[in-house]
Amino acid sequence: MSLALARKYRPRRFADVAVQSHVATTLRNAISSDRVAHAYLFCGPRGTGKTTLARVLAMALNCENRSADCEPCGACEACTRIWGGHTSIDVVEIDAASNRGVDDARDLRSRAAYAPSGDKNYKVYIIDEAHMLTREAWNALLKVLEEPPPRVVFVFATTEPQKIAQAAAPVLSRVQRFDLKRIGPADVRERLSVVLKAEGITADADALGMLARAADGSMRDALSLTDQVLSLGGTVTTQGVRDALGLVHEDEYLALLDLVTEHRAGDVFGAVARLSDFGADFGLLLAGFADLLRAQLAVVLGGTVPELSEYLTGELATRKSRYQASDLLRMLSILIELEPHFRRSGQQQLLFETLLVRFALLDRTLSIEDVLKGVQGAPSTGGGGTRREAPEIAPSRGSSAGAMRREPTMLADAAPAPTRVQAPVQAPVHAPAPVHAPIADRGPATVAAIPLDINRLSEHWDDVVEAVRRAGRAVVASALAEAAPMAVTASGVVTVEVTGEALVQALENGAESILTALRSRFSGVSKVMVRGVGGDAPSKRLTADAVIANRVAMLRKRDPMLDAAVDALDLRLLD
Repeated sequence: MSLALARKYRPRRFADVAVQSHVATTLRNAISSDRVAHAYLFCGPRGTGKTTLARVLAMALNCENRSADCEPCGACEACTRIWGGHTSIDVVEIDAASNRGVDDARDLRSRAAYAPSGDKNYKVYIIDEAHMLTREAWNALLKVLEEPPPRVVFVFATTEPQKIAQAAAPVLSRVQRFDLKRIGPADVRERLSVVLKAEGITADADALGMLARAADGSMRDALSLTDQVLSLGGTVTTQGVRDALGLVHEDEYLALLDLVTEHRAGDVFGAVARLSDFGADFGLLLAGFADLLRAQLAVVLGGTVPELSEYLTGELATRKSRYQASDLLRMLSILIELEPHFRRSGQQQLLFETLLVRFALLDRTLSIEDVLKGVQGAPSTGGGGTRREAPEIAPSRGSSAGAMRREPTMLADAAPAPTRVQAPVQAPVHAPAPVHAPIADRGPATVAAIPLDINRLSEHWDDVVEAVRRAGRAVVASALAEAAPMAVTASGVVTVEVTGEALVQALENGAESILTALRSRFSGVSKVMVRGVGGDAPSKRLTADAVIANRVAMLRKRDPMLDAAVDALDLRLLD
């Protein structure tokens, strides 16, 4: 049976480990100067070389024919056994995910007391997935990590060092920590080219670029994906990569971008349904469309996007004049805020369709600055009507020029009173209400109410909290800041979830204030339901000091200058 490419081409020398030269050079110099530490911690994303570096270190310490620059030969019996992961007297690999208990740690500690097989050899213990060890297991290892037997080296590898810091912080002071870097697409592509050349296989440059991007910084993933493509057709082509990995063709992304450009909102549903029938993964589809918007923004701003195919680069260049940077930024902001909800949603196709429709109708929305000017009764022009310019992201239907123009949109008979503004308004998701304008004091018709759904409610939750606070219910607002909206029904019932009995009680007592704040911003709100969930920490009664501390934390988070002033001047909140 043939070896997988990730195993067959695993590096045997420090110099062969891609990108991680800062770690390889340090380890090689430590061996050369006889300053090998007794414990190392290798941290980094998956597939970046943590276990490989640990094995190469073990090979270099026990190699029979080590070179002058402290590189292992990779061919002697010790190197062969260690590199292949076979049983070795002096090198032991342990998977902490399945050997995580205190008894396993005690067994490891007792075995470390035995001397290595030769006078010049080292005993090396490689513990992979080290963050899986329990707190008790770390406590059992603390003493041997601080004062290990001579010629014994521990190497811990983990993708989540923060868990080790939480479970056993003293361990970090007993090891030398190295953080491995993510491997960039250019380095992945270069390594894949070398491996395929050694295998006698030709590959398209664009196909290697697609594999490098799909690997997401992991060399092992890149080699595994290459194996998958070779299993499909025996060659590495762009179409083969798309078929093997289920990727959507670049033309499909460009077609979606054209729907948005030409404001063809009605065609969105058919296009997305066709992609669904094709079997597209909507998570990958959303990520790919985000990358396309980012690339188009870079082209509009005059920058360059690395790792982009020549075909896609040329197509985006031809569309450069159709967009303005501000419109692309708005779309990216909306997409970024949707992404956390998208991953948890069971209706990903619906969310993706809604997103594209919002983008296609972006020319019918007004910026918050224009809305505020209309509300404040800006001076009128001409015959009493107030003129506002609605930003567009593409030429309107019937436009003869390909370049985008901003057509002035007249608001119908805008009188000085704010209640006469009739233009449809879609408030940008990134523009919260100004702190100096109390939400509770606004008239009911100041700005058209936002349609109620769970995504918009989550986006404007901080504004709802601020509205309750400005209504004089500080305790209720502090409890609401710890809560989160979980569901919205068709009848307008909003379900809010919070941890702790005290917080549940506070929200129930202030339900009327919360309902008023919601109705001032959203349309169709009929009722507020409070749902409590269990928590590990015992519930605490809200005190005046806790309310003040929570208020200060919120203000510092919103204003970096105030945050710095509080630290520098030792400010305190009086009211």
